Amino acid sequence: MVRVLIAGVLGGIAMFVWTSIAHIATPLGSIGFTQIPNEETVLPTLQNAMGDKQGLYFFPWVDPNDPNAMAAHEEKTKTVPSGIMIYNPPGSVAGMNPGMLIGEFSKELAQTLIAAFLLSLTAIGGYVMRVVFVSLIGVSASLSTNVSYLIWYNFPPDYTLGNMSIEVVGGIVAGLVIAAIVRPRAA
Repeated sequence: MVRVLIAGVLGGIAMFVWTSIAHIATPLGSIGFTQIPNEETVLPTLQNAMGDKQGLYFFPWVDPNDPNAMAAHEEKTKTVPSGIMIYNPPGSVAGMNPGMLIGEFSKELAQTLIAAFLLSLTAIGGYVMRVVFVSLIGVSASLSTNVSYLIWYNFPPDYTLGNMSIEVVGGIVAGLVIAAIVRPRAA
């Protein structure tokens, strides 16, 4: 069990290093984002309308408890724009901070500890196949929310593929480390 823990921690570190490089040194972290046209007009209007009400907004809004919500939303979107917006009032987000980095590492550590544990339950003998096993866990994780956001919320395909690429490569990198440490169970 100690090997599993060590593998999970080292795999988490490797994944964190990769995702940091992917976001800082490659365009993968910003693919799919574009500037709002007329931002200088839109931002003050948003601030005036939203004030300090930080949140995730879905628009146009329809009451989800209304039995006719789907029809009402479909009707509204014929004449007004629709979308999702994360709004942060001025001063509420101070750029990247240690809490964000700790949160991201914690998420990746949880993923790699789970992957190391699952690998430890198998009798997969070859190193490459153990790497593939962990990598497929990464593929599954990348599909989980990214594809749903593409389907249901119209996230841009390039954004979706960029984020999936980061996660899949993270699974491979973690797999290379985890598979080197976690040995197969006896058959």
